Order: sequence, then structure tokens, then C-alpha cells
Amino acid sequence: MALTPTSRIGLAALALSATGLVYIAQREGYRADAYPDPVHGAAVPTIGYGSTGGVKMGDKTTPDRALLRLAADARAAEVALKRCLPAVPLHPWEWDAFVGLAYNTGVTTVCKNNARTGPSTLAARLAAQDYAGACNAILLYDRAGPVNKPSDRCSHPDNRTCRGVWKDRLALQAMCLGQRP
Repeated sequence: MALTPTSRIGLAALALSATGLVYIAQREGYRADAYPDPVHGAAVPTIGYGSTGGVKMGDKTTPDRALLRLAADARAAEVALKRCLPAVPLHPWEWDAFVGLAYNTGVTTVCKNNARTGPSTLAARLAAQDYAGACNAILLYDRAGPVNKPSDRCSHPDNRTCRGVWKDRLALQAMCLGQRP
């Protein structure tokens, strides 16, 4: 698929596609009963397709309710991303990848826009309209929890605890670049 500047859409007009929503649902997987977050434990109860807001251990859901909640949670991530990322035009698949990343890591992690650290690498590359660089910056989100040594990174060949995170980042990067993940 050819990437041309004319096929990009203004940030305000973008919305997560059905393909992007299905990607998130498949990546997160469905669980009817609330469970402890794999990284943060019981401090962050999770349910359905990775929803965390207002969830308590013992909560239950159905696939239909979980999908509706996923769509609402993804919309909330989109609104927050549109506030923090530079207003540059994007291809829909680039937007899907950035929303998928933010849904998994949190919008704050993707944006990191504060006086001390400035914008994230992804946001800075978007501001420079370095689209391939922004897509490649997805690979910088290669951890699940604290990194005390190189092998704590999910991308490290010796890491056996979060290889799924690294596989997801590679798929999101491919999606963002307009390739099939």
C-alpha cells in the first residue's frame, strides 16, 4: 500500500477503525471475571477486554458488555491522545496503532509531555512529521513494569516473562507502517 501525504487525514477527523478495535480485543483477550492486572496485581483489577476503570475483584461481565466497554475505553483513549499528540494528519492505520499502544500502556505513557521530560519520542517524531520514526518509536515501549537490568526489557532475548508485549509492539509497528501485523 502506497503511503502518500494526500491520503492522510486530519487528526480531529480520525477514529479507531473496526480493524483497530478487533486488534485490541484479540490482543487483550476476554475474561468474564475480574482478575489482577499481570503487571500491577490486585491493585489494578481488570475485566473483559482489558478494562480497568472502576473494576473491583469479584466483578463479572458478558462478552457484549465487555465489547461495549472496550469501545468506550478506546474512545476515551482517542480523546486523550488527540489532546496530547501534535495535530498532524495521519493514515487511519497509523492512528489505529497509536490508539492500540495507548490502550495497552496508558495515554500518559505514550504522551509523557511534561516540563521535565518534554514530549515522548513518539510525539516529538510526529511533530516533525517523521511518520516512520513515530511508528518505529512504538518499539521503545518494550517493558512491563520496572526495568532494573537489560533483561527486564520485553525485547531482550533472555526475557521470558513478557515476550507477548514485545510481539505486540512488533505487530503495532507493522500496522503503523501500513504492513499486515
